Amino acid sequence: MAFILRWIASAAGVWAAVQLVPGIRIEDGLVPLFAVALILGAINAIVRPILTFLACGLIFLTLGLFLFVINAGLLLLVSEVSQFFGINFAVAGFEPAFFGSIIITLVAWLASVLLPEPKKDR
Repeated sequence: MAFILRWIASAAGVWAAVQLVPGIRIEDGLVPLFAVALILGAINAIVRPILTFLACGLIFLTLGLFLFVINAGLLLLVSEVSQFFGINFAVAGFEPAFFGSIIITLVAWLASVLLPEPKKDR
């Protein structure tokens, strides 16, 4: 259940970025939106930890601000992977990716604050 809630929150973040940032577009419909959210989650789970580890020196020197650059690069990667799978999701460059990744992060953070954490039985 927690996975589905995070997936919906990620889709809401992508939708907000498409609505607010010029240069980010997606074809109409919920299926492409949820597909992009799924690709975003997979790339964040697999590629982001590797990039964060490799760039830990830059992240330390910039007091964490380089994470914004990593997030923007990952959003550009999501755009390329989505197009590879035939999903019409496009990011027009680094600037839209930068601001779009900030919006997606804020929406996901807001959803994590508003949605209750699932209880784990041990």
